[in-house]
This record gives sequence, structure tokens and C-alpha cells, in this order.
Amino acid sequence: MDRSSAAYDEDFYAWTQAQAQELRRAGAERNNAPVDWENVAEEIECMGRSQKSEIDSRLGVLLVHLLKWMFCPDLRERCARGWRLTVREQRKKLIREIKESPSLRPYIAEVFADVYSDARLRAAVEADTPDGHFPVEPPFTLDQALDPAYPAELFPPEWRV
Repeated sequence: MDRSSAAYDEDFYAWTQAQAQELRRAGAERNNAPVDWENVAEEIECMGRSQKSEIDSRLGVLLVHLLKWMFCPDLRERCARGWRLTVREQRKKLIREIKESPSLRPYIAEVFADVYSDARLRAAVEADTPDGHFPVEPPFTLDQALDPAYPAELFPPEWRV
């Protein structure tokens, strides 16, 4: 396996960015001139951007459900199972994305506060409660949000699989 293939298997996002750069360089040097290098490079970058978009979306869903769990105890009895399943699924998918593309770990940390801000508003709409019901600053860290045992009352040991 060559170095490029290894990078593809180890960190897809980083591979997309490196390949886009290499395609542009080859295009500028006029190698394989009939290839539409700029658009091919753009499409490869787009593939990488879609991973970022998926992270934003999944992180938002995760944070909404954590907020509802923590700040809407009156809804828990009715919604607990669905919230647990959603939180567990989003965590699993986010951790998989980061494992498959470790270069995205700084990105998720970078967007955490912005995604939280949006999730706070969305949680208020979903819970039919005023925006002020949820704290302006995140009541948990990114590491806590991704921790399968957090918060303990949401995930008793039998749910931490």
C-alpha cells in the first residue's frame, strides 16, 4: 500500500484535502491536460466538507437531547428511551467520524460553542419552553458530551454499551 492509500484509510478528510492540492498542482503543470482538474479538485474538497457538515448535524442533535435531558425533567418519563437511543447513536457516529478522520477532532472542538448555541435554541423549540430555560454557556464540555457514561443518570451501566 502506498503512502496515499494509507492516508486514505487512516484519515479520509486529510486525504481529500491533500489530493485536492495535488490535483491542482498537476493541473497547473498541465499533466493529463484533458482532465478538468479544478472541478475534480473542488469535488474532492466537497467530499471532505460533507464530513464537516455531518459532524455539525450530529453534534447538534446530540446537544439538543442532552439539554432536554438535563433541563426538562418533566418530559423525561415520556421521552427517556428515545432520548437515550438518540444520544447513544449520535455519540457513536461522531466518534466513528473522528476515528476515521482524526484531523477533524480540532474541527469539532472549534465548532462546539456555535453548535451549542444553535442546539440551545432548537431544544427550546422542541421542549416548547423559552430560550432562557437553557444556559447560554454549555453546561458540559465536548469530552463530556461524547462520553458514553455522561450524564450518569441518562446512562445507567446497562445502557453504556
